[in-house]
Amino acid sequence: MIYTVHIKVMPLKNLLDPQGKAVLAGLHNLGLANVEDVRVGKHITLQVDAESEEAAKAVAEEAGKKLLANAVMEKFEIEEVVAG
Repeated sequence: MIYTVHIKVMPLKNLLDPQGKAVLAGLHNLGLANVEDVRVGKHITLQVDAESEEAAKAVAEEAGKKLLANAVMEKFEIEEVVAG
């Protein structure tokens, strides 16, 4: 069965996010001064052929650890696994 796995990758909270700071400055320049912080990350969708939801999630975990997120600077979380 094919599963769609949604993965969120974000910079670690204690690290500087230069892209987030640039977006924050842009928002302030547009007059949106009430926005106090921005963190920019990635949303990754995998199509996984697996026997079960748990197996699809295990593939996504391995992909996240080995390739999708840099553990020194980022964290990842599997947001959703959808059959079909």
